[in-house]
Amino acid sequence: MKIEMEPIGYVRNKVKDRKDVSWGEDTSSIILDEEYNFGLKGLEDFSHVIIIYHLDKAKYEKEKHLQRRPQNRDDMPLVGIFSQRGKDRPNRIGMTSVKVVSVSEDKIVVEGLDAVDGTPVLDIKPYYPVYDRKDALVPEWVDRLMEHYF
Repeated sequence: MKIEMEPIGYVRNKVKDRKDVSWGEDTSSIILDEEYNFGLKGLEDFSHVIIIYHLDKAKYEKEKHLQRRPQNRDDMPLVGIFSQRGKDRPNRIGMTSVKVVSVSEDKIVVEGLDAVDGTPVLDIKPYYPVYDRKDALVPEWVDRLMEHYF
């Protein structure tokens, strides 16, 4: 089965190269394609949204990425791609919950989006705590990994 999607817009920010940490310092604008203007109405009432995007610069190689240490750090365990949020994924889908800075009819400005300039955006969803926040358990290495991420 082939699945095809078209971007609804693109990320605009100062991040030109892929990186693994310090995304919390970055502010990004998501500029919607004209046909989606006005689709952001009501989003200004939310503090956070979920951005779903295409990791178009990712280069998944099964032998290299199916199992690896997160961020290729020696202090991380060897785990499968589906046990981490690495950027080099089989279907190159990225997803991040971000803080809303501002919303206009054709653009949303957010903080903490881990996507480089020009990344195609596939969807924007409002963050609903009842759906999205869970009392979840993660392995201890996740806290160490994310220590300087945002």
